[in-house]
Amino acid sequence: MYGTLFNVAMIIAGSLIGSIFKKGIKDKYHTILMHAMGLAAMGLGINAVMQHLPLSEYPVLFIVSLAVGGLLGEKLDLDSRFNSLVSKFSNGNLAEGLSTAILLFCIGTLSILGPIEAALNRNYTYLMANGMLDGITSIVLASTFGIGIALAAVILLIWQGSIYLLALFMEASLSTDLLNEVSIVGGLLILAAGLSILEIKKFKTLNLLPALAVPPIFFFILHLI
Repeated sequence: MYGTLFNVAMIIAGSLIGSIFKKGIKDKYHTILMHAMGLAAMGLGINAVMQHLPLSEYPVLFIVSLAVGGLLGEKLDLDSRFNSLVSKFSNGNLAEGLSTAILLFCIGTLSILGPIEAALNRNYTYLMANGMLDGITSIVLASTFGIGIALAAVILLIWQGSIYLLALFMEASLSTDLLNEVSIVGGLLILAAGLSILEIKKFKTLNLLPALAVPPIFFFILHLI
């Protein structure tokens, strides 16, 4: 868990630095930072999909995942609930920034493979590298959306901690195919977040978040058959 704690600390530190910068940044610079983050999120999302989709053994699974996950998220209305909760504590577009931060920090090869490597091989290289990247990203996000971005560190701690514990207890059940399918769905969610930031198309990204749970459930059922 040392690597995850380092990752969390880097996000908090980056958020503090970014929030200090935010106070002295003019509106026009906030706008260009928003554009930069939107383009960066789109690039990362496209890269994840292009990298993992050709390796997929179940090329229709990501479609089913998005459809089923989207329906469940819409039923639970996760996006509206999240926005209402955040708006109680902050004005402006923090909810959008925070949801984007959660996706960028949690859904990525380093953030998923890092805890697994730490649990199985005591290798913290991925998590250390991810922490440095997240620290820089959080500076930019916090300079745009504010100190509230630091809350993403709590979600990251739960996310990576859960993966770490699952890796310890389910070492034999983990497969590259599962990680591959999760990365495809995650990449598409990050792409959707980028499109929303750029206001090209507004997505209720959090309503699509349950799609990430579909591949693990699919592989679990496949394992039982």
